[in-house]
Amino acid sequence: MLSPRNFIRQSHELHGKNSVENNQELLNLDATAVVEGLNKGEILPVELLDALEDRINLVEPHVNALPTLCMQRARDVATRLSQLPALERGPLAGLPVPIKDLNPVAGVRTTFGSKVHENFIPESSDLVVQRLERNGAAIYAKSNTPEFGAGGNTFNDVFGITRNPFDLSRSPGGSSGGAAVALVTGEAWLAHGSDMAGSLRTPASFCGVTSLRPSPGLIATGPSLLPFEVLGQNGPMARNIADLALFTDAMAGVDSGAALSKHAQGSSFVEAASSPRQPLRIAYSDDLGVTETDAEVASICRAAVDQLSNQGTVVDESHPDLTESHFAFDVLRSVAYASGLGENLDQTRELIKPEVVWNVEQGLAATGDAILKAMIAQGRVFQNLADFLQDYDFIAAPAACVAPMPVEERYIGYSEGLEIPEYYRWLAIAYASTTATAPVVTLPCGVTADGMPVGLQLIGKAHDEYNLLSYASHIESTFDWKRPALDPMLQSLGL
Repeated sequence: MLSPRNFIRQSHELHGKNSVENNQELLNLDATAVVEGLNKGEILPVELLDALEDRINLVEPHVNALPTLCMQRARDVATRLSQLPALERGPLAGLPVPIKDLNPVAGVRTTFGSKVHENFIPESSDLVVQRLERNGAAIYAKSNTPEFGAGGNTFNDVFGITRNPFDLSRSPGGSSGGAAVALVTGEAWLAHGSDMAGSLRTPASFCGVTSLRPSPGLIATGPSLLPFEVLGQNGPMARNIADLALFTDAMAGVDSGAALSKHAQGSSFVEAASSPRQPLRIAYSDDLGVTETDAEVASICRAAVDQLSNQGTVVDESHPDLTESHFAFDVLRSVAYASGLGENLDQTRELIKPEVVWNVEQGLAATGDAILKAMIAQGRVFQNLADFLQDYDFIAAPAACVAPMPVEERYIGYSEGLEIPEYYRWLAIAYASTTATAPVVTLPCGVTADGMPVGLQLIGKAHDEYNLLSYASHIESTFDWKRPALDPMLQSLGL
């Protein structure tokens, strides 16, 4: 079997391809193959950056996924890594990685998608960024996000709208929308994201990629005003489960700078993905008892789960009682927003979108009694899920309750006059498991009649990412979904 580099070189010699075509072959490779080529010296990190820069120039005017670039910073890192022995370059070995614009990167403009921080350039990087760089990542871009990560559609007043490459009139989801779009358009092999109300899962579903929302502590982040807050988690996004596992290994680990930090159970996550296991017994739910799900989306997810049933996996249509997640999530989310933005709200409210202002005001108004009841309710949601999963390997459910909506729709129901207090209620199918702090893998499972991706989320037992990735690897090989090649994706963008 030809190595990645030799395959590309031979193909060039046989077909006389130009640089754009050469880059496209490189960009089409899986991240695991690229890292293999880097470790063998068959691919150089600077070649990857050259290919990405050309690709970004080609597609960014159409999708707006990576509005901030730091290529020279990445080239400096790539040059340094190239001078090290392969064993000292870390698990990513110089692979370029974009960081979501909610996480500071030292010396790189970091806006949080807000006019409040439009010109902010941090002096130090977030802990997860530091770990990635220690593990061989070359940070070359910031991916677009809604303001302060609020809402399931990626737009803001600093950089504008990010568009879904499967249909430029549709949303890519949010808040890790720029990350998901970068993956599917060939602007990234791996992409960093984060998730509170489905911010990894909704974009993964809308754009046909994979993601992992980890249990608290697996991926250390900070510094933070609320170091013990568990709703928001950083996590990896990738084009397939093997690449997702590679990126999880690079992001996970103990860090003394984080209040919540732990060793991963089991061996490497790459090993988990390399050892696919068919689940024995799972639960499936169209709605987890907390929302309404579009009939076509539910039908696609049911058909995907039926494939597992046909292989012998026992599938029960059932779910635990997660109804208290609404109240618990509402209160605890609002407190998190108030902690970060409440002190200066009077000076900044005219710069911030009304959905975020409302969230902050709710947090500032929260009483001690309400916070206490929310914390207890969250405990019950956690216990209900934990008890339920004693009988199952995981719960499968649609990752998003709808297919991608028009990009102008700020949130589901906006055009119909749904008021701001309900602006994230359509994300309940994701935030129910957020409230329970469960690990969740999302992977594509089909397409709608008009060709838009649909994703399935696998909600696992607490701290069970290793087994979850093993199950996901088996499921990925079972489903009919095939990632589109970059040529058709270019055609869909009119290029």
